[in-house]
Amino acid sequence: MGKGDKKTKRGKINRGTFGARRPRIKKKPSIESKINIGNKAKAK
Repeated sequence: MGKGDKKTKRGKINRGTFGARRPRIKKKPSIESKINIGNKAKAK
């Protein structure tokens, strides 16, 4: 168990892969995109 093991977190880090033991970190949407800074009100 260790660097050579495909199923451990350390093994995933060593191989540079992702999986159940080491999921990818998803980017959170920025605050600016949520409140729409810079987007002007549309005329009707």
